[in-house]
Amino acid sequence: MRGSTRGVRDGARSAVLLVIAALVLPLGLALGAAAPASANPYDRFHEDWVPAPGGVGHIKVRMWLANNGSNKAVYLLDGIRATDDISGWEHETNAAWLSDHGVNVIEPVGGESSFYADWYAPNNFTNQPYKYMWESFLTQNLPDHLASRYGISRTSNAVVGLSMGGNAALILAAHHRNQFTFAGAMSGYLNLSAPGMREAIRLAMLDAGLYNSDCMWGPPWDPAWLRHDPFVQAEGLRGLPMWISAASGLPGQHNRPVYPIDYINTATGMGLEALSLAQSRAFQVRLMTMGIDSAHFDFPATGTHAWPYWQDQLWAMLPMLKTSIGA
Repeated sequence: MRGSTRGVRDGARSAVLLVIAALVLPLGLALGAAAPASANPYDRFHEDWVPAPGGVGHIKVRMWLANNGSNKAVYLLDGIRATDDISGWEHETNAAWLSDHGVNVIEPVGGESSFYADWYAPNNFTNQPYKYMWESFLTQNLPDHLASRYGISRTSNAVVGLSMGGNAALILAAHHRNQFTFAGAMSGYLNLSAPGMREAIRLAMLDAGLYNSDCMWGPPWDPAWLRHDPFVQAEGLRGLPMWISAASGLPGQHNRPVYPIDYINTATGMGLEALSLAQSRAFQVRLMTMGIDSAHFDFPATGTHAWPYWQDQLWAMLPMLKTSIGA
């Protein structure tokens, strides 16, 4: 693990813009210890380039096969500043060691500012030569590849993400219930229809790679925004086991700033996490009013928008995840 700086990378520069833009939002209102590895999961490591739609050709996927031959998997989705080398889950956490507990760990690489969605068009601000087609890749190309090469089930898997990936995890599960029987959203933005949120997303995407949200889901009044809003799509999550978490934004056990930069990172991480907490609380109320009781909510008293806290949550949800997918 290389520290928590990349956690704030999903914060740092875009955090300032996102928090400022989101100030117009009305604020509505058991950490698990990582288990010790029983073996080196890199003995079961594979990196494949999987055919992908949209003109990109292939997408890198890094994976760790389950130690017991299980055919059930968890897909781990990255944050808004996902890089093209390896996933933040590998950069910053010990998520690979989940494979020591009977779960295949699948980490798609890339997708900066993509929301893991099928876009309307290539990003015109960077003359992107291909079109993001992440939903199609994650629900068609990738499961086909995993099934044919490794015998991993096309059904009854888990999808888990943080921040941008938390939104995407719930949306993918809502629209592909045969594939995903568990979804986890950590520090996600789960109410995109809240006042100012679409403008906040626009600014964050511009800062994180100069991406145009109009190329993604069209202008703010386009129906695609509603299709990708967990708050709006809650009915599609009825009966689905979910783990939803967001901390208070107050610095906790993993925040030990070193002057000067980490003070700035901590401050931006505090703002982002406070916003995701308000969004997650609103989503909780939404499920309650609809009589949907299949979600577990965890709102720790301390914690910022940073990888060490997401690692804690990943291990805390493991028992529920395994039960839900039959691993």
